[in-house]
Parts: sequence; C-alpha cells; structure tokens
Amino acid sequence: MNIGGRRGRLRLAITVAVIGMVAAVTGCQETPTRAAKTQVGEAEEITGMAGAAAPAAQPAGPGGACVFVKPDGAQRFGHVGWGFRVKGTDRWVYGAVENPSNELYTRPGGDIGAWHAEGSYARMVSDMSRDAHYPGKSTHPYSRYRCTSSSTGDVAAARAMIRTVEARGFLVGVDPTSGELTSRDCLDATYDVLKAYRTWHLTPASHLGIPNVWVETLVTWTDRRLTPR
Repeated sequence: MNIGGRRGRLRLAITVAVIGMVAAVTGCQETPTRAAKTQVGEAEEITGMAGAAAPAAQPAGPGGACVFVKPDGAQRFGHVGWGFRVKGTDRWVYGAVENPSNELYTRPGGDIGAWHAEGSYARMVSDMSRDAHYPGKSTHPYSRYRCTSSSTGDVAAARAMIRTVEARGFLVGVDPTSGELTSRDCLDATYDVLKAYRTWHLTPASHLGIPNVWVETLVTWTDRRLTPR
C-alpha cells in the first residue's frame, strides 16, 4: 500500500482536503429558495411597524457585538452574519457574506453577496430577522442571535475589515495563489470583523470551520431566538 511513501502521503492530503472542503462548503452556502420574499424598503423604520415585537435590550456598556445565525441553512451546518456597536451610541453596523453563487471560489472583487448596513439596534435585529438587505436567497432566515457587551470597540478597524472581506472574494479549499488549504467564507468574514473590533470573549474561529459548531463556543454571550419583525 506504500502508506509511508509518496503515494500514501498524497492520498492522505487528498482525503484531508475533501473533508475540510465539505465541512466548510456546507457551512456557508445558501439553500435556494422556493419563492422569493417581498423586498422590504431600506427606508422603512422599525418604529411604527404594526405588530412588531420589541427586541431584547441591547448589550450594556459602551461597545457590543452580535452574531446572527441561520442554524438550518446549508444542510444544517449553519450560516452566520455579524453586527457591532458604534461605541457609546445606539448605532450598529451589521452585515454578512452570503455567497449566492454557491461556488467554492470567487476571485477577489467578484460577487460574493457581501453587504453591510447601519442603524439602531432595533433596526439591525429587524433587518436580520427578515433578510431585509439580501432577500429571497434562502429558505432559512436568520433565526438566532448571540450578543455580548464589550468595553473595547475599535470601530475604525472593524470598518476597514469590512472593506477587506467584501473585496477579497470567496474561497473554500485550495487557494489558487498560495496553494494552501484554507477558507474565506461567511464564518471567516464574521470572525475577522469582530476580531478587528476587539470584541471581548470572542472565541477564535479556525479556517474551514463549521459555523454552528463555532457559535456554540460563545459561552458567555446571550442566546436568543430571532423571529421576523
């Protein structure tokens, strides 16, 4: 079988690559919708929406961060987006990398379904619960969110990282430039933005990780159900 030789090492490398690619791809690709949702105007205010439930209180302290989760998305491996507080205000910046093409690789500068927005905490929660900025792409909306307060909060660095993740393309597998087995997916984008923000109690996220597994490591964060608002 030549397990210790060149052929054995090659087979092992291929096996590891396949396992890693399956884990990461199922963790960030979107499931096609059966029917597109109705587009919600970005100018609509959450205040005054008939029957809208008030969201839970935002994290205390000058800063804060949230992770939004589609637990049933991508064959139940999950999909995540992010939000962070502009320190000392009720303004939040939030977004995600949706990867609507479901491709394993999209070159830097290509369409990876990246978006971000800014608004009040209530507006952020409402938008994420309805996929308001990227509707009709998945049968599984964001239905869970976890938040934490943070005494630190580097807003400038986080905004810069948003520009980076939106421009760097999408990857699950072997990087055509470096030849390394790695990822630049929804989990990487969420983690990198919140790390740049200097979020407290942020568990490291490995490349080719599974979003639903990583979300469970945020043990000190609040954990709430997210329903359309």
